[in-house]
Amino acid sequence: MGPGPEGDGDQLELASVLDALNDESCRQIVEALSEPMTAEEISEVTDIPLSTTYRKLDRLTDAGLLEEGVEVRKDGQHVSRYILVFDEVSIGLSDDRKLELDLSRRETTADERLAALWTEVRKET
Repeated sequence: MGPGPEGDGDQLELASVLDALNDESCRQIVEALSEPMTAEEISEVTDIPLSTTYRKLDRLTDAGLLEEGVEVRKDGQHVSRYILVFDEVSIGLSDDRKLELDLSRRETTADERLAALWTEVRKET
């Protein structure tokens, strides 16, 4: 079978991951995320302006490198926290000599899974 939509999707994923990791601000965010953090916390730690931080977080999330979770606070306010979802990115050649991307996903904690669940609930309402 020749390349079809699935092959195009794989190339798009590879390109978006490489583009995100080639961006210095995105790399700073990845390096700063040792634990779930809000956009404001990330902006403060990295010295990246908040508006830029949000754009970079979207880019990293769209590439599948981050996930956004929602923390429900006692005061009724919700805040998004971002978590890293990979430990390693590998690029190799398939048997048919096409580039393949492999993200080694890290284990998520119970708190991170709960935050992801709240995000899904929020999307459905």
